[in-house]
Amino acid sequence: MSDVAVNFGPTAHDYARYRTGFPPELFDGLAARGVGLPGHRVVDVGTGTGVLARAFAAAGCTVAGVDVAPELLAEAERCGAGEAAVSYHRAPAEDTGLPVGAWDVVSAGQCWHWFDRPRAIAEARRLLTAGGALVICYRDFSTEPGTVGAASLQLARTYNPDWPEVGGLAENPHWRDELAAAGFGDLHGFAFDTVVPFTHEAWRGRMRSASGIGATLTPDRINVFDADLARLLHDRFPDQPLQIPHRVDALIARRSPHPPASP
Repeated sequence: MSDVAVNFGPTAHDYARYRTGFPPELFDGLAARGVGLPGHRVVDVGTGTGVLARAFAAAGCTVAGVDVAPELLAEAERCGAGEAAVSYHRAPAEDTGLPVGAWDVVSAGQCWHWFDRPRAIAEARRLLTAGGALVICYRDFSTEPGTVGAASLQLARTYNPDWPEVGGLAENPHWRDELAAAGFGDLHGFAFDTVVPFTHEAWRGRMRSASGIGATLTPDRINVFDADLARLLHDRFPDQPLQIPHRVDALIARRSPHPPASP
């Protein structure tokens, strides 16, 4: 992780408006594996604008969303108005303050890399019932050469060479080992590819909401980056909507009833 300070508060509006949700196939895959079923009690840590939390609530779960950023929680409340209720709490994933052993699922979408993982794992274990599931999910756009994602990321890195981004599940296989050592078992996952359409305006908003742009740069630098990205899209990728390939990954780990082994 970089030492660059990251604050998603200033980009909360772009985050809520332009970050696409996880596709239904993710929740179908989780349900087929006994996760997120009607009646399940779910804590969604790093909930952000509540994308995962609202989807679990819509599936009939009782959901608490947890995040440290009040701006993101305000957007989560706004986005969920009129939908299945989620209770939101301002707290870190490592110390949620929620009841011990009372939850069937702890979920983390697009955020596991931001946490103090040993503490977040211990908190998930504290929250879950025996056999309860920790679910880590990522939805990342392709950066294969020649794609919109690759060109956009290259431009972004010229504005922020110290981009604090790190990869998700595919780039961090050691996360499984960390979970196993902390008393989680039955580790398994699934992944699939999907294509998400974006207008130029929506893709610019998606990039502004990135950790290395809207959550890191000054407003003036964000505006200049956005103008450069608009020119890049106009010149190199004029067709709309853009068809952006994404990879969706999920890792499921079950809380063992036995304490973790001593090192």
